[in-house]
Amino acid sequence: MRSAILKTALCALLVTLIGMPAQAATLPDTFALPGGFQPEGIAIGPGPVAYFGSRGTGDIYRADLRTGKGAVFSQGPGTPSLGLKTDGRGRLFVAGGTGGNARVIDTRTGAVIRSYALATAPTFVNDVILTRDAAWFTDSAAPVLYKLPLGRKGALPAEAVRIPLTGAIQYATGTNANGIVASPDRRSLIIVQSNTGKLFEVDPATGVTTEIDLGGEVLTNGDGLLLDGRTLYAVQNRLNTVAVIKLGRDGSSGMVVDRLTDPRFDVPTTVAAFGSRLYLPNARFTTPPTPDTPYDVVAIRPGR
Repeated sequence: MRSAILKTALCALLVTLIGMPAQAATLPDTFALPGGFQPEGIAIGPGPVAYFGSRGTGDIYRADLRTGKGAVFSQGPGTPSLGLKTDGRGRLFVAGGTGGNARVIDTRTGAVIRSYALATAPTFVNDVILTRDAAWFTDSAAPVLYKLPLGRKGALPAEAVRIPLTGAIQYATGTNANGIVASPDRRSLIIVQSNTGKLFEVDPATGVTTEIDLGGEVLTNGDGLLLDGRTLYAVQNRLNTVAVIKLGRDGSSGMVVDRLTDPRFDVPTTVAAFGSRLYLPNARFTTPPTPDTPYDVVAIRPGR
């Protein structure tokens, strides 16, 4: 009798699975953001939840990667929200662009937990990375990193620390330090300089920079960075390309092993991963923004 019941249950389960629509188990490869949103940054997780910042209003949009549906859950200050990163404590760290600030947002409520005034004009606080003990922000208009030292259990500091960038990097006209990640050995930071296409290693204690040897390759229009082990993905926004770089263990050298393109790219700015997919928001810098300009997010599979 028990065997018969088990067999019946298994058959019922099989029928149910066969009858399920295929799309129920498939994440959308493209999904829309609100008209006129002007997306820039992306952060994913924990789980299949993505956050997008508006460079227009600073609003934060939250979407479910399983459906592509979402809504604005945190109202912006009227200045940009650019680079984004989430931690495991229900917080979203936001780079404030021309606003010269950093914000920390509660991912449950959308409320601003704390805001930091980092700089006054000229400034362009562009991207952020979280390490074990700090949040680090780049400034594309000034040769400096901003550090938020994190205390016990991730406690936020009262103020940020300015660390001037010296050494190999030379700021020039245009967008300078942009995307930022930790090196594979976690002992240094890596930043890309958009206007020169150069990649630099940064000593987090001193701010001294050293150019990373890419064997003559350049990352023109380099924007958001994503590190997966020793594989670095560098978005080249106006080139509609993602460069794939194999880094040395300490991050001092690397080799461009691939460049990913997709017909759906329309000036993607940065990249985040979920499962085997990379997600990129299309900023559409070459399209004049209007209140109704359509924007979207595309997912690619780099292994294919």
